[in-house]
Amino acid sequence: MSHLVSARELSDLIASGARVLDVRWKLGRSDGREEYLEGHIPGAIYVDLAAELSRPGRPDEGRHPLPTTEQLQDAARSWSLDDGDVVVAYDNSGGTAAARLWWLLRQGGVDVHVLDGGWEAWLAAGGDSEAGSVEYSAGSMTLKDITGDSLTIDEAAAFPDSGVLLDVRAAERFRGETEPIDPIAGHIPGAVNLPTTAHIADDGTLRDLDEVRSTFAEAGVSEDTPVAVYCGSGVTAAHTALILAELGIDAKLFPGSWSQWSNTPGRPVATGE
Repeated sequence: MSHLVSARELSDLIASGARVLDVRWKLGRSDGREEYLEGHIPGAIYVDLAAELSRPGRPDEGRHPLPTTEQLQDAARSWSLDDGDVVVAYDNSGGTAAARLWWLLRQGGVDVHVLDGGWEAWLAAGGDSEAGSVEYSAGSMTLKDITGDSLTIDEAAAFPDSGVLLDVRAAERFRGETEPIDPIAGHIPGAVNLPTTAHIADDGTLRDLDEVRSTFAEAGVSEDTPVAVYCGSGVTAAHTALILAELGIDAKLFPGSWSQWSNTPGRPVATGE
């Protein structure tokens, strides 16, 4: 099955017992719980990205350090997940938040997918909604180690010597022209810029796969290319990893991303194209 599912496919999966997780979240705003309570896919359980898909950390660990495997497992159980469950995550930001959950649970060995187009696609397809919270009991899911496809800061620094390191932030942040969040503007030396938003159509769904494949090829990425991804804090980079997986390409993720790099003394900074 594809890593991305349509609203119609999600309806069929729900009928077969799939578990749905709502991961609405946007940088600079409070979590999406209020939006969830106003309306969500029936039976969906809310996931707090900042509190459950990351952990508190020092500045030199980045803004959204990965949770430990044990922390994520506890969270998965609190979402009523059991071993063998099929999981579908959605958001209202083109999949960029839901992909964080996809990446983490996939590392843990879960059969997990993302709703293409998210909440808006569900509503556009005539999907039902419900308001308020959902009553559910704790699950018993057991996760594998979730760190296998992540890079340390030193591994990220060395990656351009052997593959393509994609910086998926906006081009002006990559070039060092502006930096609204982190202390230093620029990018990791040797990185190539390809904003993850380039792959998202106006309706929030993934663009045509041939078009997306061509865009990656222009950035030097093909099926036999070692590739790693980073962003500001390791969230939207997971979306690029999701799209690459849809193309049959496995990518490493630098979870600390630019927020870790720019808060670590002594790290070189590149600017421009």
